[in-house]
Amino acid sequence: MELKLYNTLSRKKEPFKAIDGNRVRMYSCGPTVYYYAHIGNLRAYLFMDNLRRVLKYNGYELLHAMNITDVGHLESDADEGEDKMAKAAKRENKDPYEIAKFYTEKFMIDLDKLNINKPEVICKATDHIKEMEEYVLKIMENGYAYETKDTIYFDTSKLDKYGVLSNINIDEQKAGARVEFDTEKRNVTDFALWIKAPENHIMKWDSFWGKCYPGWHIECSAMGRKYLGEHFDIHTGGIDHIPIHHENEIAQSKGCTGQIPANWWMHCEFLLIDGGKMSKSLNNVYTISDLEAKGFTAMDYRMFNFTSHYRNKLNFTWDSLEAAKIALTRLRESYKRQADGTENVADSVIEEYEVKFEEAINDDLNMPQAMSVVWEVAKNPVKSTKFAELLRKFDEVLGFKLDSKEELELPDEVKKIVEERKIARENKEWAKSDELRDALNEMGYIVKDSKTGMEILKK
Repeated sequence: MELKLYNTLSRKKEPFKAIDGNRVRMYSCGPTVYYYAHIGNLRAYLFMDNLRRVLKYNGYELLHAMNITDVGHLESDADEGEDKMAKAAKRENKDPYEIAKFYTEKFMIDLDKLNINKPEVICKATDHIKEMEEYVLKIMENGYAYETKDTIYFDTSKLDKYGVLSNINIDEQKAGARVEFDTEKRNVTDFALWIKAPENHIMKWDSFWGKCYPGWHIECSAMGRKYLGEHFDIHTGGIDHIPIHHENEIAQSKGCTGQIPANWWMHCEFLLIDGGKMSKSLNNVYTISDLEAKGFTAMDYRMFNFTSHYRNKLNFTWDSLEAAKIALTRLRESYKRQADGTENVADSVIEEYEVKFEEAINDDLNMPQAMSVVWEVAKNPVKSTKFAELLRKFDEVLGFKLDSKEELELPDEVKKIVEERKIARENKEWAKSDELRDALNEMGYIVKDSKTGMEILKK
């Protein structure tokens, strides 16, 4: 079945065809590890994971690289302000490498909680300074860069067109230009490739131009080329990357290698909070830990993300997360009922559901449509192990771990009540059993009794 993916570069859905037969090479922009990742950031990585799973479901092998930005990302994506890592080091009175290590580990924990399959290559910017310097030197050699007293800039006027991804109007940009922060900068769209470090700058390296540090955009180009080659299949990121970061990656690549690095550019839309943007001033910047503190799990958030297409804005509310939590619980219960089923189902019925599911996921990852097929199978009045097997197959894309045998880690006081209830049921003390079930319910746990025993679920 044909897989179609939306390409920001062409602004349309296109039939996907890998450059190298059955092997897909993909690059994803990773986090800047100066603070905890919030749920808006994590939507982009759920999209990345969803794309990985759909590609694998279609039989592709993956070589996927993702960077960890631990230097060079200034407060403004357009080369202004302080390096985010340096600012975090001052904020927490720590070495920037300590900051990077701590928040990278926290990010990886969040990925595990969300059951996000990690890329085959995870590469840190600070481990690839030499590759970035060589990339900049090649751009200069090709005549696409110039040096000022404190910066090596990419000269966008040398390109046949700057703005192929975002389709920006250069003349309009010039009309509103504000370049007084560096009077040696030739064009408003020029951007920093390499920055000569002031004496007091925390992170800097010896280079062709003396003590320097890289610009943010160069790291992805250099590491993408190292691990995936000069021309690969897919580049992913958030929609906020389109107008500056990804535009500049394309410019750099054309300046270095003469070509756009990826055939497909795919972007995930913003997550809204109660219909608006996240803001520290509004106290609505939530992390996975914040969700957990309110009794939700990362997997509830995963389910919530499938209520909207990745190219549509998604509005987060606590009520919508509660609805996703209930839906996930019901899906797991429905799967178990199917797994316990004894009825037979014709192979033609299974094949029909498979086709509908594949049509949905292969239509540019249409997960809301795919989930409607999942619910048709899960709620089918016929209870059959064939339906359970089909749901397990769908779960290769969904990532809910429907067949997981992992036991819920219970607090000691909850374990004590569970044991008391087991004894009460063995002794046929039904009234006491009901009282203990109600006590567990008040503590935030659902009790499911079946012929195979008692199951405890977190609300």
